[in-house]
Amino acid sequence: MRLLAALATLLFAAGFASGALAHAALISVEPASGSTLATAPKVVELRFNEPVTPGAIRLIDGAGRARDETRVTASGETISIAMPSDLPEGTAVVSYRVVSQDGHPVVGSLMFSIGMPSETKLPASTDHWLGALIWLARVGLYVGLFVGVGGVWFARWISWSLAGMTVPRVALAVGLSSAVVSLGALGLDLLGLPPAALAAFAPWKVAVATSAGRASLVAAAAMLFALLALRSTWSSRALAIIAMVGVGLSLAMSGHAATTPPQVIMRLAILLHGLCVALWIGALAPLAALLSKPTPAALAVVKRFSGVAMPAVGVLALTGLALAIVQLEKASALVETRYGLILSVKLALVLMLLALAALNRFRLTPVLARRGAQIILKRSILLECMISLAIFAVVAGWRFTPPPRTIVPETPLAIHIHSDKAMFQVLVSPGKAGKDDFVLQLMTGEGVPLAAKEVILTLSLPERGIEPMERGASLGPDGYWHVRKVELPFAGRWRVRIEALVSDFEKISLSDELEVPPP
Repeated sequence: MRLLAALATLLFAAGFASGALAHAALISVEPASGSTLATAPKVVELRFNEPVTPGAIRLIDGAGRARDETRVTASGETISIAMPSDLPEGTAVVSYRVVSQDGHPVVGSLMFSIGMPSETKLPASTDHWLGALIWLARVGLYVGLFVGVGGVWFARWISWSLAGMTVPRVALAVGLSSAVVSLGALGLDLLGLPPAALAAFAPWKVAVATSAGRASLVAAAAMLFALLALRSTWSSRALAIIAMVGVGLSLAMSGHAATTPPQVIMRLAILLHGLCVALWIGALAPLAALLSKPTPAALAVVKRFSGVAMPAVGVLALTGLALAIVQLEKASALVETRYGLILSVKLALVLMLLALAALNRFRLTPVLARRGAQIILKRSILLECMISLAIFAVVAGWRFTPPPRTIVPETPLAIHIHSDKAMFQVLVSPGKAGKDDFVLQLMTGEGVPLAAKEVILTLSLPERGIEPMERGASLGPDGYWHVRKVELPFAGRWRVRIEALVSDFEKISLSDELEVPPP
């Protein structure tokens, strides 16, 4: 009993040990990405919106060679990368993998040129298989927690028997295997290592040090307690309680929602949400098994569960709604962001589940004694199982996309060009290589709006051999001149010239340079 108490204490302590803040985003780089420098920088600094832990930092110099002699230091929100002293001329690429406070990796690349830019390219991503493995392990983890642990809870607290436990046992085996795979894949992802590196200690060490890694360990502990609850007789109910609480804790320890302030309330909402999911979904497979051979005792179990499920579904809906509102911030994010689209699909599937649950509760359960009602109810429950698996598969996609609340708005590039006669303010959005929108504000030298008959925007990038290209601007209802969908194929220092025809005999022309970073 002391051993069980110690294990339970460890599980609870681990559940509240992490102090995550938010999903990290890169907010500044020195030197600026896409810049051209006369001499090689001594240090490259990456500054994020929250403290991060460096994972894998790689440098490819202007000659296309991978350089391993960089020194990386971390201080709060800043990652400093000491550059080799013999960097050759050309375009260098720095790729980074850091761990945010919510346990998720943040990856990206930046480029800067020494002297003349070269054709150095960003390293191609080769970890598509790893993303698929992480997603598959996540689905398996959900199966173990909700179907496995939830099924054991049903057996010990609702049905009071181990009938129909085949599926929960298999789910626990899948979940435990997935917890191990998830931990190893997380380490490979954070360090950017190949599968063979799993034989080394480094990926496991870095994974356990993150909140996501610790959450996987707590999930594994919860499933082990559930297995013990199946084998034990004298303490099975207590073990089932510990296992269920472990489900909630593992979900509340890491992830986007768990890092939203106020954290205590958000984590409590996630914990309750996870418990209710396990209570509901975990009962489906055992119920279907019981209804295969209906007896008066089986019908009593169905009615007993029906009474417990109603309040659980209510709590599930309320906590889910609260979490969605906090993460989305606005309703339009449901269709404008990848996170919102995943949530939209999940909500559609949940509505189907709720419709089936209502059918089971109010139409089928009261008439279970009638011939044929058990078969219909069993089929309905099996359909619920299939929809639940689809929800697990969809929700696992959240691992790869941040919620709208964590997305740092892109800041448009801005330049101010002036002379004695005029001042032109230029905003470029999103302000990086690709398709950009230009907004031109024309004013006189005294700051009064300048009336113009025609405005021409001319852009060129001589270092890449791009000759001047002209685009006519159109006057918008806001009083500004707009040039939309301008193709800027390369990062670099673009030359900008704006010509404003103010009368048939007067044209004002101003020029400047615009530093455009890579996408």
